[in-house]
Amino acid sequence: MGRETHSDKGGGGRREGQSRHVPVMLQRCLDMLAPALTEPGAVVVDCTLGLGGHSEALLTRFPEARLVALDRDKEALRLSGERLAPFGDRATLVHAVYDELPEVLDRLGIPRVQGVLFDLGVSSMQLDEADRGFAYAQDAPLDMRMDQTTGISAAEVLNTYPPGELVRILRAYGEEKQAKRIVSAVVREREKEPFSNSARLVELIRDSLPQAAKRTGGNPAKRTFQALRIEVNGELSVLERAIPAAVKALAVGGRIAVLSYHSLEDRLVKQVFAAGAATTAPPGLPVVPERYQPRLKLLTRGAELPTEEEVAENRRAAPARLRGAQRIREDAE
Repeated sequence: MGRETHSDKGGGGRREGQSRHVPVMLQRCLDMLAPALTEPGAVVVDCTLGLGGHSEALLTRFPEARLVALDRDKEALRLSGERLAPFGDRATLVHAVYDELPEVLDRLGIPRVQGVLFDLGVSSMQLDEADRGFAYAQDAPLDMRMDQTTGISAAEVLNTYPPGELVRILRAYGEEKQAKRIVSAVVREREKEPFSNSARLVELIRDSLPQAAKRTGGNPAKRTFQALRIEVNGELSVLERAIPAAVKALAVGGRIAVLSYHSLEDRLVKQVFAAGAATTAPPGLPVVPERYQPRLKLLTRGAELPTEEEVAENRRAAPARLRGAQRIREDAE
């Protein structure tokens, strides 16, 4: 997924990376990564560059560190490139999806890194740019691709997927209880005219939900838009590959911090971290051999939440969940 999620930059149209709205849980992320990034030559990877708020803070706080930053969105890379230009060759920006991290590090000749940060989800830039189609609050083409140079749009998903597949996506990725109602309305309407814009979809969702369902959980279109976005960008399958790859890239003593914005992402991160922090020894061994010892130490008890003050200042921080882990051993051969 993606970008500098629900984080840096505010809304309201301040463009060209000029906004300095603080990224979500910034101080906590920096503090979590700090013990691994103080040595000269430490490498930290920002897997979700966005507009560069986290990256800028990492480069400023850790003057001896080198940054590698990934994003699949070329516009985000352009804007963050301007923002990070003062740091010169300490910052390497790469157009890549974050499950491509092993290839990126290999290409750069970096065997291991000391820190990794993920800030998942949609960036404020994407939400605030009307023509991207991520936001249900304003009418826009139903695109939702984080990298607009590749892949299929949300409109294509809505217009071409079989009904059963659409129901599965809305339930699995949006946790939408009314998936069948919404999909049957979509199928009926797309036969009359294919979907192209978000306003029509929002209206259809409102009309197809029972009254009780409209009264809970904010905008009733929110879950469907989330589901479409995850499907269009292959977010969960990318994340499934990316988190283990990032853990593998960590040097012993290295640290990883992951900000998630919905339960599907958070569950996936939790599973990878828990597996790494568990012993793999058969039960009953009096002494656990080295090869069965945990590879990770958890840095958070459960998932940490943003403070009430932060949520009051930045509503996009509200759903954030932060988990961290430290690499304490090499993988068993």
